Amino acid sequence: MNIKVSIIIPFYNCPFIGQAIYSALNQTYSNIEVIVVNDGSTIHQSNIHKIRKMKPFRYFEKRNGGAASALNMGIKNATGKYIAWLSSDDLFERSKIEKQVLFMQQRNLSISHTNYSIINKAGSITNPRAGTSYAHRKIFSKNLLKTCFINGCTVMMRADIFKKIGFFDEKLIYAHDYDFWLRAVQYYTFGYINQPLTRYRYHEGMGSVKNNTALVQEANRIRTKYSPIIKNFFNKR
Repeated sequence: MNIKVSIIIPFYNCPFIGQAIYSALNQTYSNIEVIVVNDGSTIHQSNIHKIRKMKPFRYFEKRNGGAASALNMGIKNATGKYIAWLSSDDLFERSKIEKQVLFMQQRNLSISHTNYSIINKAGSITNPRAGTSYAHRKIFSKNLLKTCFINGCTVMMRADIFKKIGFFDEKLIYAHDYDFWLRAVQYYTFGYINQPLTRYRYHEGMGSVKNNTALVQEANRIRTKYSPIIKNFFNKR
């Protein structure tokens, strides 16, 4: 099991970026590259610069364009067969990549997600098992149309997925991940590891809290767009 995994970490003015990078670098799985994309940050860059000499660390800078554009830049520069995404305020458990690669290889999966825990600003766990999933693909898709229950930082996927369905939609500011999952489910079955392998940090400074109203509105537009497409897709099967 020597498949290379690229871990993409978009970064914009986040004080937790150093912790996120260390959690990615300190994986029990060795064949990784950690790609940090600085999306026009104006503060907290010093938390990156003192880590940049560590291997296997790669660093890119760009003008601010949003998380989707930062993810896409990282993906387009990735050299791994598998892609994982880690938000700059979240953390990977040390065995996350190792367990997920093995899981996907054993089941010949192109995409999977895992359970996750929720932590607060200080890093204390407030919910040890916050994730959910559905075994049957049709039920999975039906519930995904209701709400985005997939935590993006728990996802691992083959890099060739992006050739099939495209990249994250950079016109979407908040719910680009939701849009991507609704495209992906039309082609792939999402595997699920019922273990909390990511720590999702919930704090007042996160974008989904500060911009919750706009996020909900964008998600509703995405739901309206894909609802007839996915329902028609499964009706034909």
